[in-house]
Amino acid sequence: MTTFHKLDIVVLAGGISHERDVSLRSGRRVAEALKAAGHTVTLRDPDASLLTALTDNAPDVVWPALHGASGEDGALQALLRARGIRYVGSHPEAAGLAWSKPTAKVLVSRAGIATPEWLTLPNGTFRELGANGVLAEVLHGIGAAAVVKPAQGGSAQGVTIVTDAADLPRAMVDAYTYSDVALIEKKIEGTELAITVMDSGHGPVALPAVEIEPLSGIYSFEARYNAGETTFFAPARVSEEVAERAAAVAVQVHELLGLRHISRIDVIVDAEGVVWFLEANMLPGLTETSLVPQAIEAAGLTLASAYSALAVAAAAE
Repeated sequence: MTTFHKLDIVVLAGGISHERDVSLRSGRRVAEALKAAGHTVTLRDPDASLLTALTDNAPDVVWPALHGASGEDGALQALLRARGIRYVGSHPEAAGLAWSKPTAKVLVSRAGIATPEWLTLPNGTFRELGANGVLAEVLHGIGAAAVVKPAQGGSAQGVTIVTDAADLPRAMVDAYTYSDVALIEKKIEGTELAITVMDSGHGPVALPAVEIEPLSGIYSFEARYNAGETTFFAPARVSEEVAERAAAVAVQVHELLGLRHISRIDVIVDAEGVVWFLEANMLPGLTETSLVPQAIEAAGLTLASAYSALAVAAAAE
């Protein structure tokens, strides 16, 4: 039997990224669950006094729920580690690998895991070589059926599914709104799954996959965070064999990137049953419509017990 340890926990939420509102919702949900588990929880929006306050007040553990660059690129984690502050989530090096979608795809591909064919285009290259010529090469290499997204970022902001070559220019503009580098992937048709990987000190374990079926056909920002825009199936409506293979890929990616405590690995399974890696999220959304809470509940766990286990593990490291 695990002995309960009541902790003093600071949950960070808000920040200044494009995903501030999502972060606030995630932070509130995490704080509520940790309080339900019996911990003392302070919900705080980061500001210039944050590091000094954390050093002076010395909480047992910090839970960053900061989506976007302010929480996911590894900078915050590096500062917390430098101050000797324990925190839930991945170390800065691993955070940086997952934050850069092209980097994660390179590492995953080298490990023999399938990932859609892709290319990256910095905004400067797009301007310098001329939009028409560059787009022609994109169509030649990737095809008209593509997914265009910022090379860094989350919550599907700036992501466009392109099915017609005429829509590609606008998709590039949308991606560049959120990042100076665009990632263009070949579109894979299949069943989209999100797999939560959790490790509370006993090794990473994949929770039941959540199947995503957006009503619009596109899992956009609106489809993610507006109730009723997407139908979710937890566990996913796939065979046991496919579910096991997808879970194995998720755990392999989690370990390959060096992620810690919790991650969400997004994949798509094609008609032949091939599991294609899409991206890794080292600080996944934890809102009322997010995928991780659904996976936790599908595993027969409560948010309070799952989040508490992660916080206890982080405090003990």
